[in-house]
Amino acid sequence: MIDYRGKVALVTGAGSGIGRALARALVARGAKVVCADIDEDGVRETAAGLGANALPIVCDMADHDAAATLIHDAGTWQGHLDLVCSNAGIGLNRRLIKQELDERAERLFEVNLFANLRVAQAYARWLEASGGEGRLMITGSENSLSVPAAVKGNGLGLYGATKHGVLVMAEWMRDEFEAGNVPMDVHVLMPGAVYTALIEKHLPDPSKAPPELGLIMPERCAEIALKGLDLGLFYIPTHAHLADDMKPRMQGVADALKALGLS
Repeated sequence: MIDYRGKVALVTGAGSGIGRALARALVARGAKVVCADIDEDGVRETAAGLGANALPIVCDMADHDAAATLIHDAGTWQGHLDLVCSNAGIGLNRRLIKQELDERAERLFEVNLFANLRVAQAYARWLEASGGEGRLMITGSENSLSVPAAVKGNGLGLYGATKHGVLVMAEWMRDEFEAGNVPMDVHVLMPGAVYTALIEKHLPDPSKAPPELGLIMPERCAEIALKGLDLGLFYIPTHAHLADDMKPRMQGVADALKALGLS
C-alpha cells in the first residue's frame, strides 16, 4: 500500500463526483491535495472540507495554457508533486449522424482527451526539472474499451471516441516514457457507471438505477482507484462486466481472421 503521508497529489475535476471522492480518499491516507476544477463553488467546497490539507485552484482544462500553469502551481505549493489524477471530463449525448462538429464537440475533445496529454507533458517536464519521480492516473471510461451493453442507444459515440483515445494515448505514453526513461508511472482508471453529475441529471434517484447498469458511488470508485495504484496496475477497471463487454470485439476479430484464412 502506498504511503501518502507527506506526499502531494493534484486532482482535476475535484469539484464533484470521482474527483472529489479521490481528493477525500487521498487526504484520508495522509496526502495533501491540490483540487482543481472549472466549478469554483464546487472546488472550494471540496477543499474547505479538507482544511489545510487542500489547495483549491479554479481553471478550465480546455484552456491550452491551463495544464502547464496548474502543474507549476501544484508543484510549487509544497515543493513537490507525487501524484497527478487527470480526472476532469465532460459528457455529450447525441447520435453521431446528428452531431454537429461545433464548439461543444471541440470542447469535448479538448477536455476529455487533449487536456490529459498537456497535463502529462507538463508533469513530465516538471519531474525532469525537479529530479523527482511521479505517478499519473488518467480517468478513461468503460467506453475506452468497448460499446458497453448497458448504455447502447444513448448517443455516446463522440464521448466514447474521446475516452477510447485516452486509453490508446496512455498505452503509447507508457511505452514512450519507459523508452525515454521519464520518471513517471502511468495508470488508466476506467470507471463503469459511477453516480456523478453526468448520470445524476438523467437519474435523480440512484436507487432506481437499472441493475444491469451496475451503478456505484464515487467513493467506491475512488477506493478501487487507489487500490489499483497500490498494486501498480496500468489498467484500473471498476466493474467486472468491462471484460465481458470486450468479448464481441475480440470474437469479431477472431472470426474475421478465420474467414480471411489468416488464423
